[in-house]
Amino acid sequence: MSLKRCHLALTLVLLCLSFGCSSGRTPAPTPAGKPTLTVFAASSLTDAFKEIGALFEASSGSTVVFNVGASSQLRTQLEQGASADVFASADTVQMDRARQAGVIAGREQIFATNRLMVITPVTNPAAITGPEDLAKGGIKIMSAQLDVPIGAYTQSMFEAMSQDPRLGSDFEERANANIVSREPNVRQIVAKIQLGEGDAAVVYKSDITPQAAPDLATFEIPDAFNTPVQYPIARVTDGPPGEDAAHFIAFVLSPEGQAVLKRWNFLTVTPTSSESSPAQ
Repeated sequence: MSLKRCHLALTLVLLCLSFGCSSGRTPAPTPAGKPTLTVFAASSLTDAFKEIGALFEASSGSTVVFNVGASSQLRTQLEQGASADVFASADTVQMDRARQAGVIAGREQIFATNRLMVITPVTNPAAITGPEDLAKGGIKIMSAQLDVPIGAYTQSMFEAMSQDPRLGSDFEERANANIVSREPNVRQIVAKIQLGEGDAAVVYKSDITPQAAPDLATFEIPDAFNTPVQYPIARVTDGPPGEDAAHFIAFVLSPEGQAVLKRWNFLTVTPTSSESSPAQ
C-alpha cells in the first residue's frame, strides 16, 4: 500500500474519533469555572464548525465541544439521553423527528444550504462524465443509509432523474443496483472514494475540502436533479440554563459565522461579514 493510501486509511479511522464523533460519550472535563457548550453537528459541518467554534470561544470565553456524525445518529443519541446544548442537522427531517421526540427547545433556524455534487477518484477509473452515468452497468457507488441525510438526498436525486424521459423511468432502479456500500456518514463516503474503493458518490459541495480535492474528480448536478439541502439549528431541551446556546446559534447566523460557512463552500442565508461591510 502506498504512503498516500496509508495516510488516507488512517484518516478514515480517525473520522470517528474527531470531536467525539458519534460516540455519545461525555466530553472531557474543561477547566473549572469555564462554561462548556456541547454542539451535536452533522459530519459535513466538521471543518466549518471547528473554525466557528474557535472564533466563538475567543469571543465568549466558553469552551465548545463538538460531537459530529450522521444527523440521524446524533438525533438518536439525543433521544437516548445524550447531553447537548445545540443540534445542527443536515436536513429538516432529522430536526423534525428530534422535535417530535421532545428533545428540541424553541424554534429551529435554517443557517446554511448546500448543493449535491458527484465525485470520483481523481483517476476516474469508471470514466464517469456526469450524474447520468451513475446508472451505467458495473459502476460501484458509495452511499449511505436512507435515514442519513446524504442517503436520502441521493435517493431523491435518483427519483428526480427517473422522471426525465432521456434517462429512463428505471434510472433510480439501475442506480440503486450500483450501490456497493452504505457508509455511516458523508465524510466516510468521501474518504472511501479518495481511497479508490468506489467509482463514484453523491456528496455535498462543502465536503470537497482543500484536503480532499486533490484526490477527487468532481461533476456538477443540474438544478433539475439537485435536491435543496437545508441545515437547521436549534437548542436542545435538556441543555443547562444560560444563554450560551442561544449566543452560539446567533453567532452561526451572524455575518462572521456566515463568512466561515461560505469559505467552506456552504451557501449562506444571511449577509457575510465582507458582504455587509460598507465599501471603502
